[in-house]
Amino acid sequence: MDYEEMLKSAQANRPKAALQRDRFEVPKIQGHLEGNKTILSNFQFITQHIRRNSEHLQKFMLKELATPGIIRSGEFVLGRKISSATINEKIRKYVDTFVICPSCGLPDTDLIRDPKTGTFIRCNGCGSKTQIKDFM
Repeated sequence: MDYEEMLKSAQANRPKAALQRDRFEVPKIQGHLEGNKTILSNFQFITQHIRRNSEHLQKFMLKELATPGIIRSGEFVLGRKISSATINEKIRKYVDTFVICPSCGLPDTDLIRDPKTGTFIRCNGCGSKTQIKDFM
């Protein structure tokens, strides 16, 4: 098999996700203030949209925002008043670090944690596996 044949074979067998170039948009946070607390009502929707565990995103947000918080009845309750712009910025940082493939820029990835070797992003589009520094 020469190079041209191998190239055609690889192109024919690549995952469909590698061909998609849709713009990936993270939904903006929706919520309200309740006394000194910030209530995020669409937190579960965002975690489903970016295909990540809500506990992982919750721990990241609490660390980045330096505030206590809990998930209660599908809502994420933060222990102080925080602007939606700040929250959206932190979610974008999470997505850039833990969702978007560093090789091809696609969001079609899985987060893999191995206690021995570390945390990796595996891309379903290009097939790359990249080690990342996790905060946990």
